[in-house]
Amino acid sequence: MVDERQFEQARNELSRHHQEHLLTFWPELDSDPQKGLLEQIRDLDWERICPWVETLIKRRPEHPVQHMDFKPASSYSPQPRSEQERQKYAQAIRLGHELISAGKVGGLLVAGGQGTRLGYDGPKGNYPISPFRHKTLFQIFAETIAAASRRYGATCPWYIMTSPMNHAETVRIFESNRFYGLDPRNIFLFQQGTLPNFDFEGRILLADKAEIARSPDGHGGCIRALQRSGALADMKERGVEYLSYWQVDNPLVKLFDPLFIGLHALDEAQMSSKAVVKNAPKEKVGNFCLVDDKMTVIEYSDLPDRLAKKHNPDGSPAFRLGSIAIHIINRTFIEKLNTEGFSLPLHRADKKIKCIDLQGNYIDPQEPNGIKLESFIFDALPMTERSVILEIERGEQFAPTKNATGPDSVETTCRMMLDRAANWLESAGVKVPRREDGSPDCVLEIAPSFALDPEDIKAKRDKIPTIQPGDKLYLA
Repeated sequence: MVDERQFEQARNELSRHHQEHLLTFWPELDSDPQKGLLEQIRDLDWERICPWVETLIKRRPEHPVQHMDFKPASSYSPQPRSEQERQKYAQAIRLGHELISAGKVGGLLVAGGQGTRLGYDGPKGNYPISPFRHKTLFQIFAETIAAASRRYGATCPWYIMTSPMNHAETVRIFESNRFYGLDPRNIFLFQQGTLPNFDFEGRILLADKAEIARSPDGHGGCIRALQRSGALADMKERGVEYLSYWQVDNPLVKLFDPLFIGLHALDEAQMSSKAVVKNAPKEKVGNFCLVDDKMTVIEYSDLPDRLAKKHNPDGSPAFRLGSIAIHIINRTFIEKLNTEGFSLPLHRADKKIKCIDLQGNYIDPQEPNGIKLESFIFDALPMTERSVILEIERGEQFAPTKNATGPDSVETTCRMMLDRAANWLESAGVKVPRREDGSPDCVLEIAPSFALDPEDIKAKRDKIPTIQPGDKLYLA
């Protein structure tokens, strides 16, 4: 039986916040669903929800892109531009090697998404993406971590944030694949939090008669989830000081980059980023900017055309650096952000949300019918005292797999993986057959166990056979 006093407390609380409709189906519920619903209601944080309703739900917030001191951010280039910078890069690489070898760098993968947009039913990390062996994203990352651990003679612990919708299946995938050969003691799977969904008037939606509609709280949710799950404590116990952060849809990511880690540490930064030069003024990536001299990422949809198309006196784009969700984050910075009262700003997204109406009818909308709120990890950047950007070559480290076809798709990712393999081989003096349009006339796949970078290829040149047009070659 449900305690009548608890029910009255919940009803009064909901009434104060104009959310009493959450109890509409109470008389129809059995005891266990009633208890479950009361627990969900008790977990609602009204001190946060009420301001959300007023500032994010009932009206659309204005983005502060018109700030008076709003300018492009500067960056380190892929290659040093002066002798002084060359010396600094060499020093950074040495320091990066030392930090990784000392076990002070771990990996943080954000993997809460499903493969729905890829036409795949399951966690996106389990999507087969490599051009020849069709390895999944998870397998590619695991093999990369194993190869890096061997190279540096160190344990590189792997922290993986899932979501409530895919956590159990992700755990099953790792267990059924025997953790891809990695020691399970060095893999820490944890779930991000969730936030309630709202209709456009600010009412919390019901997913079912005894279930509040909720969605994952965004990749920025990793800040709280790392502490809540015990992952931060695990890092501290291991002596991990830096986290290499990436998202699950990018198989080209360079997980343990000595140059990036070293520059970050030399400049005493708290959170740093990699960037690409945008291929169009309104490319769908965030824009690195300085606001009051604080590093800030402005989403492509929030950057006015006049700024997106602004040019420097030499004709180059002013806002040229695009955010690609690759970061180095200090563990101590994450600990600092988890002080009481901290929260990243939330962003509103109008979405099609499956729910029930107050008559109990299930709704599978064809148009946006509600609002989801989420936080973004890059919103922690303005909270740093120091942050650096390393510009990288897109074809080397960035191939987002977001769609089944078209831009940023499975097709483009496979092509980029193939192109990178061909370029690495050619840099080592291996002849790669090419078609008239310049694309490789063969299928190539290089396992992380064979090479983590072009220098590894050069050292194994004698192990690579002659490649003929139409060949399929897997190097491991």
